[in-house]
Amino acid sequence: MLRINYNFQSEFGHVNILKTERNLNTSLERLETGYRINSAKDDAAGLFIADQLNLVASALDQGVRNSQDGISAAQIAETSLAQIYDKLVSIYTKAEQAANDVNSALSRSALQQDINQLIDAIDRIAKSAEFNGKKLLDGSFKNQYIHYGPRADQKLSMSIDSATATDLAAYSVRGTGQSVSGTTGLATLLTNNRDFRFDSGSDTVQVQGINLENYLIDGSLTDAKAIADAVNQDAELQKKGIEASAINVSTADTAFSTIAVGTGGLTIDFYVGPELAVDFTLSYASGSSVSLTQIIDDINSKARDLGLNLTATEEGGKLVLKTEGETIALEVTAGSGTTVDLSTLLQGATGTVNDGTGSAVKVGDLTLIGAESYAYDFTGVSTTTTGLGLAAVDTAAKTSIRTDAKVDTNQNAEFTLRLVNAVIKKVDKMRADLGSIQISLETIIQNNEFSAVQQREAESRIRNVDFAKEMANFTRYQTLMQSGMAMLAQANQLPQLVLQLLR
Repeated sequence: MLRINYNFQSEFGHVNILKTERNLNTSLERLETGYRINSAKDDAAGLFIADQLNLVASALDQGVRNSQDGISAAQIAETSLAQIYDKLVSIYTKAEQAANDVNSALSRSALQQDINQLIDAIDRIAKSAEFNGKKLLDGSFKNQYIHYGPRADQKLSMSIDSATATDLAAYSVRGTGQSVSGTTGLATLLTNNRDFRFDSGSDTVQVQGINLENYLIDGSLTDAKAIADAVNQDAELQKKGIEASAINVSTADTAFSTIAVGTGGLTIDFYVGPELAVDFTLSYASGSSVSLTQIIDDINSKARDLGLNLTATEEGGKLVLKTEGETIALEVTAGSGTTVDLSTLLQGATGTVNDGTGSAVKVGDLTLIGAESYAYDFTGVSTTTTGLGLAAVDTAAKTSIRTDAKVDTNQNAEFTLRLVNAVIKKVDKMRADLGSIQISLETIIQNNEFSAVQQREAESRIRNVDFAKEMANFTRYQTLMQSGMAMLAQANQLPQLVLQLLR
């Protein structure tokens, strides 16, 4: 059909040229930007997915930076703790030096001053350690979160205990062993004073819920060393970091006076440790005299021959008996004409034996120490005035280096050694915890970096253009545009053919 009012071929060619032009412009835009998706019209679903992938990748990058800040804070804290550790080692060695009894009171005072200066230095280090204005070692850095992940609540909790001198503490139980005496035989004395004897049926010996009764001998004397050994041998208490020690030093309350032995003679039975069996007997015939020097020599000779942890010395005219914490008990049998003052033989003992029998017991001092708080129960073998000389049921007291690191006596210096050792273990645990946090954060950083690469790779496959494919499309649309324009020119010539009919 030949028409001049409507040119279908020209209109069709124009529409197709416009379509090709849109495709050509889109292809050109992609080649110019390098993106397959430049706006939502290019691929609405793809745009949403790509934007989410980009969001996660950017958040992972920020998580890496957050984790690096966490590592920096942990490194600063750990470095400060390393300096505190060095100061604690110095305190430990000075306490060890002070524990040596060749030191004079003046020397120990000088060592105490050095220790006090080191404690002040520890305080300064702990209170000055900070990151970005936040204190790290003063106890305020608790439950601080390192947000490492791209989504909400993907965080790591970080807490650092206080390392100030007041808070660098252990938890200790210090019982001062008590004495009991009477003008009776030892068996009767112990029957009347049950706390000086262990009864498995009625007594309790527990530390942090661990029953230690199986380590003890039923019916034996209450013995600080036996309990200390039980604590140190128990695997569960070792895991909890609880240690024990014992010592027994008896300095007689009254200066020793030479004993004139009467017609009935004199015997002194010695018991060392928990077992109720005579370890050795000192016998003196009638008419003899027993001086302080002689009784010291006799005790040391017997103890040495039997391998007992018992030594006798003299201090200011008084008899001093010392064990490694074992209970010291004695039973005196004095014949007619012999008088023995029990206060000259054992600390805390009272009473005079004359033509009869007397006995006395002194329990050793018990010390428990641990880095964390713990409970103990010594019901039946201790009160504040009997047996081990401490509360029957209680919780260990907090003992800090600020107030309790004393070296004025051998006993205090020995305790300071144990205290500082427990504190060093605590500091080492803090450093180990910080090391674990750093390892965790480094692992998170590696994972975030790898994940961010994968997220961007996934986004790139969706958002970025394939240049080879798009160049082929561009060439095709360019060719179509050229051919379309040529055909449109031809289509515009068709109405002119009608003029041939009008000639």
